[in-house]
Amino acid sequence: MTRHIAIIQGHPDPKGRHFGHALAHSYAQGAADGEHEVRTIDVALLEFPLLRSKEDWENALFPEAIRQAQETLVWAEHWVIFYPLWLGSMPALLKGFFEQVLRPGFAFSPAEPGRMWKKLLKGRSARIVVTMGMPALVYRWYFGAHSLKSLERNILRFVGIGPIQESLIGMVEGKDSARKKWLVRVHELGRAGQ
Repeated sequence: MTRHIAIIQGHPDPKGRHFGHALAHSYAQGAADGEHEVRTIDVALLEFPLLRSKEDWENALFPEAIRQAQETLVWAEHWVIFYPLWLGSMPALLKGFFEQVLRPGFAFSPAEPGRMWKKLLKGRSARIVVTMGMPALVYRWYFGAHSLKSLERNILRFVGIGPIQESLIGMVEGKDSARKKWLVRVHELGRAGQ
């Protein structure tokens, strides 16, 4: 079954020369091999301001780059988010992107008094691929994967995305053989549309 897939490349370096970029490319190739339709949002190449107030978050006009990203996210049935772990979390630029793109009126409707908000992006699934220098098991079990859990619970599930799967890739500066295995693994995930 063909799926519409949005790849969100969250690495803030626009030069595209990191392992996370290679992973996203491998995933996209796998998705094409699986006859899925893919669109990519490269956050480092977008022009948008950071939101600085509740007023901005609720009422500022969407910049054109954000509006186009929203069109891709609505089109997609499955989101695949790639980012490196920086200081225990996602890079600030990716967080700023999510703050811009997932605003009231697009991602959820504001709650009326005595009621819950309405999740406007239901019916979509996601995969989060996080690269890091430490072993992935250390991040998951010692540090509790706190920033990953925050992205899943406080951002994606908040607007209706689910189910959410994750791939944690540790020791990215290690052996080439491990990198090659991950490139093959994400290619297969892409082919399967997962």
